[in-house]
Amino acid sequence: MEIILDLTSQHARFLFIFSWLFPKLAFRGFRIFFKQLAFITFVTEPIIYVMKLEELRQNYTKGRLLIAEAPQDPFILFKKWFDDAMQAGTIEPNAMVVNTCDKEGRLSSRVVLLKEFSNKGFVFYTNYNSVKGHQISEHPEVSLLFWWQLTERQVEIHGSVYKISAAESDHYFDSRPFESRIGAIVSDQSKVIEGDNYMDEKFQNMLEQSDTNSIKRPDHWGGFLVDPDQFRFWQGRPGRLHDRLRYKQDGRGGWMIERLAP
Repeated sequence: MEIILDLTSQHARFLFIFSWLFPKLAFRGFRIFFKQLAFITFVTEPIIYVMKLEELRQNYTKGRLLIAEAPQDPFILFKKWFDDAMQAGTIEPNAMVVNTCDKEGRLSSRVVLLKEFSNKGFVFYTNYNSVKGHQISEHPEVSLLFWWQLTERQVEIHGSVYKISAAESDHYFDSRPFESRIGAIVSDQSKVIEGDNYMDEKFQNMLEQSDTNSIKRPDHWGGFLVDPDQFRFWQGRPGRLHDRLRYKQDGRGGWMIERLAP
């Protein structure tokens, strides 16, 4: 048990003044009160809350990942796991964390939706003027992370990243819902804006002035392709003895598979 004494509170100040005026009486009372406590933390700033999460854990029991059963091509294993996540009922199994880095080494992460994958790589779309767009231009390497809780699996992918062609970006942009296309145009992603209703008003103004045929993809919005050079597959197991396989390019157009400690 942890007791936090907030020295900024009026009650704490009273207790300390009382103990100074009546040390023997205060000592006897404090000894009785504190003798069963593990420790006391004294702070000089108010504590809003303390969350203890030691007991928040899950035991994973749904499968194994063995080298003997793993395909030589990591894209084949990724597709199988993606299909398994969909069949298990995962909401937005294409949601992934995209990690980028600027030229000074500062990392940024955000959840983005994967829109296409093949043996060429993984495609997502964004505003090129956003934080992620600028960081990719400064440091064109990223990592992707998929977490599928219902199958107790995660996949981490590392690779170089490139802009896809304007024609490919146009094709995808034109397939988006009308409102989503307007949202991509009116949003200066990652920029500071004037207030809570600024984007809604800007969106509504353009919505009223536009029709389906007049909405074209802006030059600052489009797709990126992540060309992987490494995959890490993780399958949860009991006792935290998780199965982990790493695929690395072997320099001859193939992949080397290694088992990693959990």
